[in-house]
Amino acid sequence: MLRTTARPSALTAVSRIAQRSLASSSTDLISIELPASSFEGYNLEVPELNFDTEKETLLKMYKDMIIIRRMEMAADALYKAKKIRGFCHLSVGQEAIAVGIENAITPEDTVITSYRCHGFAFMRGASVKEVLGELMGKRSGVSYGKGGSMHMFAPGFYGGNGIVGAQVPLGAGLAFSHKYRGQKAASFTLYGDGASNQGQVFESYNMAKLWNLPCIFACENNKYGMGTAASRSSAIVDYYKRGQYIPGLKVNGMDVLATYQASKFAKDWAAQGNGPLVLEYETYRYGGHSMSDPGTTYRTREEVQHMRSRNDPIAGLKAILLDKEIATEEEIKAYDKEARKYVDEQVAAAEADSPPEAKMDILFEDVYVPGSEIPVLRGRISDDSWDFKNKTFLNKVY
Repeated sequence: MLRTTARPSALTAVSRIAQRSLASSSTDLISIELPASSFEGYNLEVPELNFDTEKETLLKMYKDMIIIRRMEMAADALYKAKKIRGFCHLSVGQEAIAVGIENAITPEDTVITSYRCHGFAFMRGASVKEVLGELMGKRSGVSYGKGGSMHMFAPGFYGGNGIVGAQVPLGAGLAFSHKYRGQKAASFTLYGDGASNQGQVFESYNMAKLWNLPCIFACENNKYGMGTAASRSSAIVDYYKRGQYIPGLKVNGMDVLATYQASKFAKDWAAQGNGPLVLEYETYRYGGHSMSDPGTTYRTREEVQHMRSRNDPIAGLKAILLDKEIATEEEIKAYDKEARKYVDEQVAAAEADSPPEAKMDILFEDVYVPGSEIPVLRGRISDDSWDFKNKTFLNKVY
C-alpha cells in the first residue's frame, strides 16, 4: 500500500508533467492523415484516419518519447555497471504506447500494466530520478527503493506488476471503481502477448462485459513472449479478436499518432457507457525480454535492424515534425540535447542518493495509512509480530 502523504521533495503529477513538457505555446492545429493500415476492427467501426491536433501536443509527444528512450538507455548502462540488480525489463522501441495513451487520457483515468513499466510511471508523473532511483534501490525511488523495476507506481498508475497477467483482473476492478463512482473515466489495462493466454484474462473479459465496465483491455503485442514467438504460443494471434463478445481494435503501436488516436477513441467509447474494448497495439522491443536476454537467439539481427530503420516511433514522428514544418532539424537536435542533459542530471542525482536505512520499521511503514494502524501486525511466527506503537518486534509467544 502506498503512503498517501507526499514526500517534501516530491512534485505533484501536474507540475511534473508541466516541468518536463518543453512544448511551445502555439495552439495551431495540424491536420493528420494516418495510413489505412493503422487500424483493423473487430465488430467495430475503426477510428477516423483524419484528425486535427495541436502543434504543442505533437512536440510534447516527441519530447516524452526521447526522454523515455534516454531513461531506458541509462537503465541499460547502470545495469551493466552492476548498479541495478535483479529483474529489469526495458521498453526501447515501445515508447509510442505509453506516450500515445497518456496524451489521449486525463488524470482521472487509470492505467495498470505488467513489469515493462518504466515509461508508464514516467508518463503518469514520476520523475526520471524516481524511476532510476527505484531501479537502484534508493530511498528517493518511486516505491522508496523497495519495489524495483517491476513495482513502480504514480498518481493514477497502479503498477508495475510482477505476476504475469495478474494485473488484468485488477484493471477490471479499477474500471468497476470508475463505474461505481459515476466517473466518465476508463481503466487502461495493459498486458503482453505472452500473458494473453492466461485464464484470468478471459475471466476479466467476461466480468467486464457482464457488468458493462469501462475497461480498455490493451495487449502490447511485441511479437515475443520472453523468447517464444507469438505464433508458437497462441492458436490465434489476432489478439484484438480474443474478446469474442467484446469489440476489438488492432493498432499500429509503432506510430505514436495511431496510438494516440486509438486511445482517444477507446477512452470516449468507455466514457459513453459502451462497456469494455479490446485493443491490440502491434509493437516491437529492440532489446531482449529482460537484461539477462540478449534477444538474438530466437530472432535475427536483421529483423531487429529492419524494425529500427523502418518503423521506429521516434524517427516516424520526427519526420512528421519536419514535413509539416512544426520544427526544424536544428530545433529537433536541441530537443534531443536537452533530453540527454535532463536524463544525465537525473541519473547523477539518483546515483548520489542513499538507500533506505537499515531499520526494521521501514519494512512496515507502507502497510497502513499513518494513523490507521492496528496495534500489532501478526507475523509468520510469533517472533515476527510487529508493534506499531513502539516500532519494534513484539517477541511474544502465543
